[in-house]
Amino acid sequence: MGDEKSGQPRRHARPAGLDDATVEALGLLSEALETTERARGRLYDFHQLTGTADKTVGEAARALREAGHPEQADLVEREVQGADVLPGMWTFQIVEAYDDGYHRRFVEVERQVREALASGRAHIAEAEMKQRRETH
Repeated sequence: MGDEKSGQPRRHARPAGLDDATVEALGLLSEALETTERARGRLYDFHQLTGTADKTVGEAARALREAGHPEQADLVEREVQGADVLPGMWTFQIVEAYDDGYHRRFVEVERQVREALASGRAHIAEAEMKQRRETH
């Protein structure tokens, strides 16, 4: 179902009376949320890379022990392997804290603002840009 006047899907059509300044502001808020999604991906990268490093640290400690360096192996195991990356936290807990706190709150606030100002419609500015730039 499209909006016959603009050819856009209704979910992206500008609600009647919505001014350019508000569309721009909503676009900026959406862009900021998208940036947090990218940051969230980096956080998952951090989580997985740190886990991979920790596994390799265990292999290094074993290799040190097998090479006749038990004191250094003990040091690596005691100080690095399985260590908290932040006080009291492994990386999965950092990811959970971000997801359950800041990210969830941002997603909800962005949704509430869209509901209040644009009947819940997303990407209005982008859809209008597509209409202006699309080759017909």
